[in-house]
Amino acid sequence: MRPHAFFLFLSRAMAVLGGLVLSALVLLIVVSVAGRAMNTFLHSGIAESLFPGLAQNLLDAGIGPIVGDFELVEAGIAFTIFSFLPLTQITGSHAVVDIFTSAIPRAANRFLIALWEVVFAVVMVIIAWRLYEGMLNKMQYNETTFLLQFPVWWAYAASLVAAVVAAIVTIYVAAARVAELVLARAILPVGEGAGH
Repeated sequence: MRPHAFFLFLSRAMAVLGGLVLSALVLLIVVSVAGRAMNTFLHSGIAESLFPGLAQNLLDAGIGPIVGDFELVEAGIAFTIFSFLPLTQITGSHAVVDIFTSAIPRAANRFLIALWEVVFAVVMVIIAWRLYEGMLNKMQYNETTFLLQFPVWWAYAASLVAAVVAAIVTIYVAAARVAELVLARAILPVGEGAGH
């Protein structure tokens, strides 16, 4: 398997995993909001007067928002963001503002692209490193979430895995862009980006 094919496969696998987690978070939010709305309705005078026994039975059964929903969303959304970064990076799908770069020579554009890819790779490595340090800190102090009481380091660990994959992919892309600059030929496919 060629290096590009491997990194593209890894990036797509992370994006699929991130999409599954994001879908689960959306479902969690929908169920929680619907439960909160139902709970509010069951506490209303209308529900109590129309079907007092049923309303109270449903309330006693626990109809309401999902406890700790915001803690789960907070933990999951960071993972999903890091999960989508590798695919965005390897396909060149970041937003692009080319007001000035469209008018400069191709060699200068290659230099700028390589420079920003290297900067982005350095930033991703720093982010992954700081997530690792943060995870160790949360583990050391046994910090837990307020409502669900699950260890905070779990969320850091999940985000760290995705951030490490993102850092590895950005390093690969940066190395390829520097090689393109040196060799003066395309190595990676040029992404469309979201031009503005």
